[in-house]
Amino acid sequence: MNPRLPYLQRKTAVLTTEPGVYIMKNAQEKIIYIGKAKNLRNRVTSYFRDHPDHTVKTAQMVSQVWDYDFIVTASEYEALVLECSLIKQHKPRYNILLKDDKGYHYIKISPPPYARITAELRADGEGTYLGPYMSGFTARQTVNAVNRMFQLPTCNRPFPESFRKERPCLYYHIGQCMGVCRGNISEAAYAEAVSDAVRFIKNGGDHTVTALEERMHAAAERLDFEEAARLRDRIAAIRKAGEKQDIMDAVTADTDVIGTAESNDTTVIAVLIYRDGRLYDQNSFVISSEALSEHPLDDFLPQYYSTRSGSDLPKTVLVEQMPAETELLSAMLAERAGHTVCIEQPVRGARHRLVLKAKQNAGEKLSIKAGRTGRELLALEELARALGLEKPPVRIESYDISNLSSAAMVAGMVVFENGRPLKNAYRRFSIKEQTGQNDYAAMQEVIRRRFAEYFKAQAETDETAKAVNEFGVLPDLILLDGGSTHVGAIAPILAELGLSIPLFGMVKDQKHRTRAIATNGGEIAVREKQAAFALLTRIQDEVHRYAITYMKTKHKKSSYALTLTQIPGIGEKKAQKLLLTYKTRAQLKAATPEQLARTAGVRQETAAQLYALIQELPDS
Repeated sequence: MNPRLPYLQRKTAVLTTEPGVYIMKNAQEKIIYIGKAKNLRNRVTSYFRDHPDHTVKTAQMVSQVWDYDFIVTASEYEALVLECSLIKQHKPRYNILLKDDKGYHYIKISPPPYARITAELRADGEGTYLGPYMSGFTARQTVNAVNRMFQLPTCNRPFPESFRKERPCLYYHIGQCMGVCRGNISEAAYAEAVSDAVRFIKNGGDHTVTALEERMHAAAERLDFEEAARLRDRIAAIRKAGEKQDIMDAVTADTDVIGTAESNDTTVIAVLIYRDGRLYDQNSFVISSEALSEHPLDDFLPQYYSTRSGSDLPKTVLVEQMPAETELLSAMLAERAGHTVCIEQPVRGARHRLVLKAKQNAGEKLSIKAGRTGRELLALEELARALGLEKPPVRIESYDISNLSSAAMVAGMVVFENGRPLKNAYRRFSIKEQTGQNDYAAMQEVIRRRFAEYFKAQAETDETAKAVNEFGVLPDLILLDGGSTHVGAIAPILAELGLSIPLFGMVKDQKHRTRAIATNGGEIAVREKQAAFALLTRIQDEVHRYAITYMKTKHKKSSYALTLTQIPGIGEKKAQKLLLTYKTRAQLKAATPEQLARTAGVRQETAAQLYALIQELPDS
């Protein structure tokens, strides 16, 4: 039994559900196992269950796990590539012992001259290997497409030994093979075609097309129209091929992508390292916020890159915010790298999504302590920026009024803490002072009552009682289900109480969907801030659900109480007393006439009539 199991289970409970790579470490911080996952939380959780169904070797590995790290990736494929890269770097013991039969597939380029491109199950033997690929089907499809596009031979004939000894096969006659067996394709021309094919596999169509177009124009200028036509057809075939991965568009050179996540006292900086267009590794750093300036990257970047040089340095660094001395830092990096290093801040597109992925990785590291996921942290940060808050709100309280009539007017208060619903802090209010259907006055009453409880809790001398009183905590943000008029009605109440709490409304469109944030006199668009918008929608839907559920429950009870008043001697107060004592209809129907008489304080004759009426009422 691993004594660290409770800690590992707690840590895993808040792990992201995104794809990625997990890295198991022993007590000496040595990496003992590396794995990939389509869903990190589900996969890592499977190791640390109380009653796992592990093999002997897996159980042995789990017993040695002291802690684990993880890297969030954009896809399961990227996780596979990164997993293989990290295994090659670190050679963890249990990756050898636990190696399964999932069979990583590769594309092999055999040694020259006359190299062949084939799909292989393992990357062993002579030649160059590309991959790994998620499945043999993917690898074979890629190989077949490339061989057709670049008219490379797929037969087993040995070259140059078989030149002119056999007739060209069918593929030559239908234009899918250049016919090397005829002996009239030079070794240099063949090597050039293979090089084009490899470039296409590695970098996608755009890079290959650019190179081929240059050669096509050069061939036309020297009047070699046969070569120009061949290159033209090859370009057309490439353009007809499928789309490239988004990541290939974003990362065209060796690139470092840097993202940060901050709490009150801690900053995490994640560096995603892309080499040859693929995620190769990741570094993350946990730093005390006291040790950093207002902009963390100003301190971090010079220190991080001062220990690196040459091939360890990228050609491009993508950041979420440009450092203060960008030109000076670029010059320092260029001197150490021996080539120009560009520092860029993408604001949209695939490169911006890479920065968000780095930011999410940093957030996931930070969230292990804060008990929230990187996505939730990103949502809170986006919300804070949109609303002009000094820091992401930890506790958000949201209020909604619901009614069918003034008699059944209620309010619901829901609480989100660290971006998640805190259901034991939810509260319901029956509107007492308001007699008409005035939502604004009802909301004012609710806010007064809620914060009256806060001041009451602060005056409590019993520290234990104060600690358990949920109303004794001030929110970092108040969100009303309503527009600017609601905000304008509540802002004076908070000012009157001496409370400085950010206050906004949540506005819905005609289809009852969250549309914008209301201020005291205007609106803030939030739809383009995807993470924040999703959180706001969730909060607004939840507070509406909670309030309307209470309203329906209370309305049913009011209708039921009205039915009981049909009996002479049973007024509204006695009916309400019965419903408070017997909280469900089943309990009320189970009560005897004697019990009803005692509860309502009526004579036996009245209780008997009441009992008969209750038995006739429906169960729900």
